[in-house]
Amino acid sequence: MRKLTLTLAILGSTALTGPVFAQEEMKIVDEPLELTIHLHWPRAQGYGVGGDASKIYPVEEEARKLTNIHLKDATAGKNTKDNNEAMNLLLAQGNLPDIVGGNLIQQPVNQYGPEGAFLPLNELVKEHAPNIQAFWDSHPGLQQAISAYDGNYYYIPYLPDGKFGRAWYIRQDWLDKLGLQQPQTVDELHDVLVAFRDQDPNGNGLKDEIPYFARDWEEVNRLLTLWDARSSGSDTYHDFFVKDGKVVHPYAQEAYRDGMANIAAWYKEGLIDPEIFTRGSSSRDYLLGENLGGVTHDWFASTSGYNDALKDKIPGFNFVPFLPPASAKGVRMEEHRRTPIKPDGWAISHLNRHPIETIKYFDFWFSEYGRLLSNFGVEGQTWDRVDGQPVYKPEVLNSDQPVNSQMYLVGAQIYRGYWQDYRYEWQWTSEAARKGIELYDANDLLIDQFLGVAFNKEEQAIYDRYWPSLKTYMLERQQAWILGTGDVKADWEAYVSTLDKMGYQDVIAVMNKAYKRQYGG
Repeated sequence: MRKLTLTLAILGSTALTGPVFAQEEMKIVDEPLELTIHLHWPRAQGYGVGGDASKIYPVEEEARKLTNIHLKDATAGKNTKDNNEAMNLLLAQGNLPDIVGGNLIQQPVNQYGPEGAFLPLNELVKEHAPNIQAFWDSHPGLQQAISAYDGNYYYIPYLPDGKFGRAWYIRQDWLDKLGLQQPQTVDELHDVLVAFRDQDPNGNGLKDEIPYFARDWEEVNRLLTLWDARSSGSDTYHDFFVKDGKVVHPYAQEAYRDGMANIAAWYKEGLIDPEIFTRGSSSRDYLLGENLGGVTHDWFASTSGYNDALKDKIPGFNFVPFLPPASAKGVRMEEHRRTPIKPDGWAISHLNRHPIETIKYFDFWFSEYGRLLSNFGVEGQTWDRVDGQPVYKPEVLNSDQPVNSQMYLVGAQIYRGYWQDYRYEWQWTSEAARKGIELYDANDLLIDQFLGVAFNKEEQAIYDRYWPSLKTYMLERQQAWILGTGDVKADWEAYVSTLDKMGYQDVIAVMNKAYKRQYGG
């Protein structure tokens, strides 16, 4: 078994050079240059601590010292958390700032970039951004994945690091109490969930256990993989996927019909949280904290943390990752994985009078120290070098506030165009989660992701005309079937017919046209 050590997590991959020695070579301009920026993302609506432009991020202060580039907030839509609304406001006002960044910018940037609103970055990067170009060269296919329909790319993305995200978790202490083994197949999982429902593993004399639960209701769809169906093709819920070289949607496949029928049966049996659609994001806290939840599918790092959090409240509490049960056809797979590329990042607007300086500034964040700064914060404030490696200070690791939340407040891990460093997360990943990651890594569970397509104007119009209502209809029927309002097998022919009448085949046609243009084949 290949051990996922700190070395594997890239801890020893490069020699680190401190900012003192590299400061002159990082300087982009001799005199301070101010560039305006729109940065709208889930954690803050504006470029500054908590979205407040008057509170400058420590990371921004450090970047100013090193590069002489000063970012000034010019974010539109500060009164809304809807990034699409904010982007529409920005585009409507016409006077674009120098840099446009934040959450889900890929679609509007790829749509309006070829029309002249944003600068193509292909040649700018080749000529002036050696660190970014080195990333593209060492990660074939990713530049292609973010390119617009004209072959150019218009933004530098947020690039996640690491492989594994979510995993299957089970109450090992409940299994031990009932004399059961970890389930290895879908049928064994069914039997374990029945035992959790009926045999009072929490020992309170009540039949109150919730065998399967999820804080994101969409994770109930992850059960589809147990019957060889799919719930998504990427780390985004309900996404398209590639089947036999063609783009399709998982919710229009016959395997989905059969998987949904089984999920509905499990729900009717009381094996799935009856409040799966309504309990919300606090369900994990509540159901584990009250000793009620048995199995879930959730993130490695945060889910394993409950063992320490609840060890005093619930004696013997042991919530552990286990391998995905083999499907009805004998396939073990982990459908969720960290995507290598996000639709978040930043772009250069056509009104920017300093595109070369700006692309050099973007490149700074891909330099050795720029990457450390964007991931860990300012050296000496939130982290130190230990044996040449970035190590968080004890007060960061031992804080009651999650490490990622602390980073957001200092200006690290925010949705600029940067390359994430998995060492940042590995340090606050518990030993139980690390062992789980090693287990998953040893079993070849991950599958290829659909990285999306770039539409031309006509294709985008067809997609926008049909897809929103199609997706709404799919999810409405899905929820109804699980809750028992209708029968998916009895309703299937009418459902497929309705999808076609609503434009499903038109959407699939433009998806595949764009896919062939972008990826060949």
